[in-house]
Amino acid sequence: MNLLSLFSGCGGMDIGFEGNFVCLKKSINSDIHPTWIQKSEGDWVTVAPTIFKTVFANDIRPDAKAAWVSYFSQMKDGANELYHLDSIVDLVKRAKSGEKIFPDDIDIVTGGFPCQDFSIAGKRLGFGSQNSHNGGKLSVDEPTAENRGHLYMWMREVIALTEPKLFIAENVKGLTNLGDVKKIIEHDFAKAGGNGYIVVPGRVLYAADYGVPQSRERVFFIGLKKSALTINARKALTLPEIPPEYDPYPIKTHGGRLFPLVTCEDAFVGLSEPGESADLSQRKYSMAKYMGSHCQGQTEVKLNSVGPTIRSEHHGNIEFRRLSREHGGQHTEELEAGFPERRLTVRECARIQTFPDSYQFILKKTENNKGVCASEAYKIIGNAVPCVLAYNIAKNIEAKWNLYFDEE
Repeated sequence: MNLLSLFSGCGGMDIGFEGNFVCLKKSINSDIHPTWIQKSEGDWVTVAPTIFKTVFANDIRPDAKAAWVSYFSQMKDGANELYHLDSIVDLVKRAKSGEKIFPDDIDIVTGGFPCQDFSIAGKRLGFGSQNSHNGGKLSVDEPTAENRGHLYMWMREVIALTEPKLFIAENVKGLTNLGDVKKIIEHDFAKAGGNGYIVVPGRVLYAADYGVPQSRERVFFIGLKKSALTINARKALTLPEIPPEYDPYPIKTHGGRLFPLVTCEDAFVGLSEPGESADLSQRKYSMAKYMGSHCQGQTEVKLNSVGPTIRSEHHGNIEFRRLSREHGGQHTEELEAGFPERRLTVRECARIQTFPDSYQFILKKTENNKGVCASEAYKIIGNAVPCVLAYNIAKNIEAKWNLYFDEE
């Protein structure tokens, strides 16, 4: 099934939707999903591939593209040509002017439209954002349809142009607390292509419930093309309570009586200290000093618990892997062994986001011949959907695809 990826960033959603990547064995509930494991080796498993294939990706960040291409070049030809370094607004405008932009025969569209304007960590301007679609600032006083808070509407335009059978949009949980924003977005997406989609009410997914060692919460919107649905699916998806066999959202796999939550200690298995590691992403970390507990990002991770939400906007204040005693550090054995106070490395953040170790974020050169520094790597990691969470969504939809759609 051909997948068109929007706001792709460094590809967390894309990796999850294609499958065939390495993750922690503890992240996959083999009791519920035994067929998901293709290969097992020690603490790690390779998950099975899915039916989805990424045929188009886009973002405006050169460093995100460089990292995406570096990873996907390992498993597919022409990765550089698949990734379009353009604003979605410009792509849609060009497509509407008659230029061939988007591939034919798109089955599914995914996209995590920019979330900073809805996030509780930001100014929460939402639809009134003064940030432009291309990363700059708007030159007008009034918000426009091209501001960052309205980019989901341009995703809707892509859906209308490509007519996929199904689409998935993702954003921060904070969006659900901004008045009627959630209902407005659901309504607008449903109108794509002229009232052409059933949008299942957006649902907040807690990443730790799906084997991700992180307290991340994100809202997902899933829409299914009415004209492509089977009669039974169309009825089921419009019921007040959708029957489980038709629910497009994945079931929980971890916590409670299920598999244990995956912890930071689990996630960091086998990692050496930065000075001893050959992995560039493990050697790099923010050197920002401890600023006091009143500031964001000044706590250390709890090894026996899930990790913090990896933030895109942290200004170097990524959480600490370890604090000193004077700053309240609790990892006594490590401190006694002489390990220094330091913040999370790029690789540790990537592990918390369930990126495979074969994904290298610290590239020696990007397309414009500039190295990717730790702060930029943190940013693209924090913007991503955790690969394992995306995989849970993808495999659930894969299992129900033939229930939903009349395949010719």
